[in-house]
Amino acid sequence: MPRAATLALLEHYYAAFNAGDWQGMLDCLSDDVAHDLNQGERQVGKAAFKAFIAHMERCYKERLDDIVLMVSEDGTRAAAEFVVHGQYLATDEGLPEADGQTYVLPAGAFIAIDAGRITRLTMYYNLADWTAQVDPAA
Repeated sequence: MPRAATLALLEHYYAAFNAGDWQGMLDCLSDDVAHDLNQGERQVGKAAFKAFIAHMERCYKERLDDIVLMVSEDGTRAAAEFVVHGQYLATDEGLPEADGQTYVLPAGAFIAIDAGRITRLTMYYNLADWTAQVDPAA
């Protein structure tokens, strides 16, 4: 896949995220996408990713700023670095109680692309930093 096409795909994916266009995000993914959750297990497939989005929408409201995209010469690998501006809406299992707390968190993703679709997303953010922001007593 040409580097420019990969860059356009990722720009569309992250613009869809910021617009709350969940179908637009799903359209960027392969049917068997592998999603490596930060501090969690790998989920495989669009159905699992759709369930993840629904869960995130219930618990969090997020916007990404300062998005920097890096794409390999052959367009098959990429990385994204960004700052997450969020609000913790509903308590997520195993995490502190939610009370509308806000947070600002650097994060990133490693991405694999094949045939014009994202085949793997590996997410990273510092969970201890997030926890300290939403639960200062922790």
